[in-house]
Amino acid sequence: MSTRILPAAGDPDAARLIATLLGRLPAAEPAGPVPDSTTLLDTLARLAAESVDALPEVVLVHERIGPLPALELVREVALRFPAVGVVLLSSDAGPALFSAAMDSGARGLIGLPVAYEELAARVQAAAQWSVGVRRHLGGGQQQPAGPGGRVVTVAGAKGGVGTTFTAVQFALAAAASGRRTALVDLDLQAGDVGSYLDVQFRRSVADLAGIQDISPRVLQDAVYDDRTGLALLLAPGDGERGEEVDERAARLVIAALRARYELVVIDCGTQVTGANAAAVELAEVAVLVTTPDVVAVRAAKRLVRMWERLQVRKAEDTVMVVNRWSRHTEIQPALIEKITGTRVTRTPVPAAFKELQAVVDAGRVQDLDNRSTVKQALWKLAGELGLLSAPATATAESPSAELAVRAAAGPLARLRRGREG
Repeated sequence: MSTRILPAAGDPDAARLIATLLGRLPAAEPAGPVPDSTTLLDTLARLAAESVDALPEVVLVHERIGPLPALELVREVALRFPAVGVVLLSSDAGPALFSAAMDSGARGLIGLPVAYEELAARVQAAAQWSVGVRRHLGGGQQQPAGPGGRVVTVAGAKGGVGTTFTAVQFALAAAASGRRTALVDLDLQAGDVGSYLDVQFRRSVADLAGIQDISPRVLQDAVYDDRTGLALLLAPGDGERGEEVDERAARLVIAALRARYELVVIDCGTQVTGANAAAVELAEVAVLVTTPDVVAVRAAKRLVRMWERLQVRKAEDTVMVVNRWSRHTEIQPALIEKITGTRVTRTPVPAAFKELQAVVDAGRVQDLDNRSTVKQALWKLAGELGLLSAPATATAESPSAELAVRAAAGPLARLRRGREG
């Protein structure tokens, strides 16, 4: 049986040397080296969408990979693709790094410069482990996107375009469809998720910063279980505490949430920080909200280009939601797609703020009537983005069917049925 190996090395010279050595291994099928962490995770996610068996048995991570640090990348691959054996290549092969690599989920550590014999031994051991895990899982089963579920980020082109409202409605739609859903507020200085849902809670995401091992009990203490069915992890009430949540903390929090919930919806606000940039990079679906006006579209283009320069997200991998749209708007979704290079959703969200004003002012957006055209559009969008647990009769091509089933099962529908009875 051949061993499929995917190396990841940012240094071109190191990548060539690794590829040469891998080509000498017996019964090995090395793929071309990938240059950065984003490409590696995207490649593995694409293969995982087919099946567990489509994934390589071994992934080699060079210490000079970027933009994600090597140990963080090892941890992310091990969490999201547990049937893949990860081996770290580093010039520091001491016991401290070995312990840290094992804690992150690596199956081996190879010292640099790479020796053929050590490479062969570590690759073989990681491959045997991977084969054993897949045999235990069952060869034909679908690879999960992570230990628990998918991550969806919602960012705004600028302030006031409807970012938080969109994130909240996506999360409510997913919860109403039967998915265990967490809603996280990573707008760390100006988060309003609690205000939109009339929730006050003493804990926030800042309370998890600095904790290296976020156990289920620790996570549960920081999460508020709302009666809407959502698990809420709020932004800190004191905006200056947002600085405590750095990129590393965000990655650990997201990994812990993945392990517990089927869907994690993250409100990233409009500012780029280390924490929400990490979230956008890790997300299976990255949504960017804009309105069809010149200022907002320019801001959307500026944000997309920044993500590309920082190697956070490619434009073509970003989903654009056009909010407050009307047929009379001069800037239409097709033009926004062309300007930004993103993928604009099929369903725009209509301009109908009068429908929302009462529930927004009351801080009770969960009580928005099912007849609201804005709510219908956003919940249909949730189906279009694959955020719902689709019933057997619905298909990906019929998000309206998913919306109808979900609306029929929602809390307002249950209240109406109670009155009728």
